[in-house]
Amino acid sequence: MVEQERLRRLLRLVQEGNLALLRDELRLDEVPEARSWRWGRLGDSLLHHAARLGHRDVLEFLVHEVGMDVEVANGDYKRPLHEAASMGHLECVSFLLERGASVDCLKKADWTPLMMACTRKNLEVIKTLVEHGAKPLLRNKDGWNCFHIASREGHPEVLRYLLDVSPSCWDTESTTGRTPLHTAAMHGCSQVVELLLERCQYKGDSRDSCGVTPFMDALQNGHVGIARLLLQRHQEGHGHTIQTLLSLGADLQAKDGKGRSALHVASAGQRAGAVGALLRAGLQDAPDATGTLAQQLARSPDVIQLFRGHQAAPEEEEPAPFPHAP
Repeated sequence: MVEQERLRRLLRLVQEGNLALLRDELRLDEVPEARSWRWGRLGDSLLHHAARLGHRDVLEFLVHEVGMDVEVANGDYKRPLHEAASMGHLECVSFLLERGASVDCLKKADWTPLMMACTRKNLEVIKTLVEHGAKPLLRNKDGWNCFHIASREGHPEVLRYLLDVSPSCWDTESTTGRTPLHTAAMHGCSQVVELLLERCQYKGDSRDSCGVTPFMDALQNGHVGIARLLLQRHQEGHGHTIQTLLSLGADLQAKDGKGRSALHVASAGQRAGAVGALLRAGLQDAPDATGTLAQQLARSPDVIQLFRGHQAAPEEEEPAPFPHAP
């Protein structure tokens, strides 16, 4: 019990970055044994904790004086470099790389430190990893590369840098056929969607393995402004009217693998703004593969009223242009 309490105290000193007391507490005869100490469910070493919390001086002590290996891995195969990169600790990242840490080491699910860095707005960390040879085109087990991850997080400045150093990194799909444009549209990252449309050659009606397009992703998640942006950019590219675009270019009548249209998706999500936009744009309600109409999925009073109002409108009335996002 006494020894366990002492080990907890040593871990706390590492977490606090208290190097002076750590030196005093860690006896010389314990140094070899300290290299194999582990904490927690995943078995994190002292080096993992120091890297995660950004204590470079503690890292140097553990590596230089205790003799810990910079490639020590926990139960998820995560290295200290993964921890430092994920948390944006530039000095710790630089130190570990200088000491020979593998820049593209893989943790569980094949995540690299660069991918971990792209989960945050860690531009300087990302630059340092790339300058030390990190490969932006590597993909994890789900087929995502670092560009995919940065698109999900909504970091346009990171995406611009990745496109500068690896111009083809945008041309990627996950194992389910989803592009970074799908991901950005789904998560409502409007600035990223604008950047992807400007600098990359995505097809706005590209489908994933379930038949879902970026446009449908945006509507399903209530991002009507992004859906409108996708349509506008298609209009600019083809030079046709919105109505021609809807029937040809963007093809709002397109259905996924279950026969559902964008109207089904919006109605199931109780997205009144999206349902109204689609009905005004001329999208007709039609049964899916099970014979279910989109209006049958409506539960919200606002959505139900939209369908009733649309049915009551004169048949000869021309559909209105796609509206501005509410």
